[in-house]
Order: sequence, then C-alpha cells, then structure tokens
Amino acid sequence: MGTFSGSDATLLRTMTVTNDLDLGQMLADTEAEILRVVGEREGATSGVYEQIRYHLGLDGSDGPRGKRMRPLLGLLAYASIAGDHAAALPGAAAVELGHNFSLVHDDIEDGDVERRHRATLWAIHGVPQAINTGDLIFSLSRVALHRLSDLGFSDRKVLRLMRLYDQTCVLLCEGQYIDIATSAQDAPMTVELYFDMIGRKTAALISASIEAGALLATDDEDVIGHYRRFGWSLGLAFQLNDDLLGIWGQEQKTGKVPTDVARHKKTLPVLYAFEHAAPADRERLAELRAKPVPSDAEIADVVAILERAGADTFTRTEARRHRDAALAELDGLAAVEPAAREKLAGIINSVISA
Repeated sequence: MGTFSGSDATLLRTMTVTNDLDLGQMLADTEAEILRVVGEREGATSGVYEQIRYHLGLDGSDGPRGKRMRPLLGLLAYASIAGDHAAALPGAAAVELGHNFSLVHDDIEDGDVERRHRATLWAIHGVPQAINTGDLIFSLSRVALHRLSDLGFSDRKVLRLMRLYDQTCVLLCEGQYIDIATSAQDAPMTVELYFDMIGRKTAALISASIEAGALLATDDEDVIGHYRRFGWSLGLAFQLNDDLLGIWGQEQKTGKVPTDVARHKKTLPVLYAFEHAAPADRERLAELRAKPVPSDAEIADVVAILERAGADTFTRTEARRHRDAALAELDGLAAVEPAAREKLAGIINSVISA
C-alpha cells in the first residue's frame, strides 16, 4: 500500500554521504532484528516462514530486499536524539514488517506477478496462501514491538507506540480503499482526493516511522510533534518529487527510465491536467490514457498536454512547499543536537530535486 519507492534509492545514496552514522550497520541490525521474529521454524508451519523470508529477501538467496528506508529513517530520528540506534531496533523491525504485509496484499490486489525482479508470493503459492502470509506478517510486526519491554521501555511507552502503529495501519488500509475504489471508476480521481490518498498511503507511514523513533528517545512532546510533522511533510514531498521524476526525471539521476505515462499511473501531474487542461487537451488525454500500450509518440503527446496545463509547474511547487514545511519543523528542534538536525536537513534538501 505504501507508495514511497521511486526516491528510495536516491535517499539511501544521499543519507550515506551526508550522515556520519553507519547506515550499513543500521541496516544489518534491522534485518537481524527482523530475523528474530521470522527466523527458521521447524514443523508443520515452517513453510509460511520460508514464504515470509522469501518476500523480504532474507531467504539466503541474495534476493532483492528493498531499501528498508522507513526503518532507517526511524532509527536516524532516534539516534539524532539518543546518540545510538540499538534500543529502537524492535520498532524498526515492526515498521518494515508492517510495510511488507501491505506489499503482499498489494501484489494480489493489483495482479502483479513480479516484485523486485522476481515472482511475487501469490504468483508462486496462490492467492489464499499469500493472503494468509500477509496477515501473519502483520501479526508478527506487532509481536516485534513486544521486545521493547525487554529492553527497558515502560509499558506506557510501548502501548503508545502500538497505538501509533495501529492507527497508521488503519490509514494505510483507508488509502488503499481510495486507490482501489477510484480505479474502478471511469472519472479520474480529483487532485484533492489524491492528496488525501497519498497522505494515508505514503506520508502516514513515513511520519509514523520517524515519530516512533522520536517518542522512544524522548518524553518531550514538543520534540515528538516536530518529528511527526517533519515526517508527514517529508512523505508528501518525496511522493510528489517521485511523481515528477516518473515523467520528467532523467535516467542517470533516478536509475530508471521515466515510464509512469506508459504505465498509466495515477500521479498528480496527470490528475491536475484532467482538471485544468483545455477541453480539447482533456479529451485527447482521456483518449490516450485509454490505450493499453501507448506508442512513444503518444507518450510524448501526453507529456506535452501535461506541460501545456502547467501540471509540471504545479507539482514542482507543491513538492517544494512540503519540502520547506519539513525543513521548518527541523528548525523548531532546538532541543536536538544541532549537527544531527543539519544532517537531516541535508537529506531532504539533497533528495527533493524538484
């Protein structure tokens, strides 16, 4: 359900060069924590745990694992306050497992037979087993949080984190409902509804990941609030930046050919054009969007319509607005170590290329 993906690789590269913290160690520690929960099992249920490790890329095959950006952002938030990341690892594992339960279900709902260049769970094991495995990943994500008690966090703090986690999962499912429901309609989604959807599907999980790191590190509600709002604006800015890169991005910068038009993805530039383009352009845009496999010339025609409508300018302006809002929240973090705050600011300034 989460859509924060296209900018993940860029974010990882930027974080690696702008932050003295050892992100490789953070990643290794997060995966070790995940394997505490989904490691080898014996007996009749061993197969479902094999499916989970396969989906996560932790099956020993050097399979693709994703960037683990959500847990890394949470660990960075924690470390920027507490100075170290180790105690926050159960929360990081929960975030990554929670994200991945949604991906298993996403693949079923979208009919995707491939993720990260290998077969999806449902394509191998069938829909019933994949649904069950996704449900188990969700349940294990909550189990992962219980180790926080063993690490000395108070029951009150662990319960608060669980409430945040559950509320975030509700938002993810609500956002997915909007996505599926609007896909079944002939009329395009409105721009207003799109912002509502990406808030639930993208910004909510980014915000919760960062807020979780902060609330584990401090009891200062003002600091926690700044991190929460920072994460929300960060999530929106990344999604809008990704919308731009998916159409106007350069391959050498993103590592991918811009194909969002060819794939008929619902992104802000397209939805904005449907609302603001001239009548003839709207009619032509609808005609081109109905073509299952548009030609290169037709893709270029779509892009020209978007540009005439000012969709690129509007999307870029919105990405910058949310970027600036995220930076403003960091400016309010006077209680946090200044160098760490500057590193977080460097991340968003470097990655939001709009």
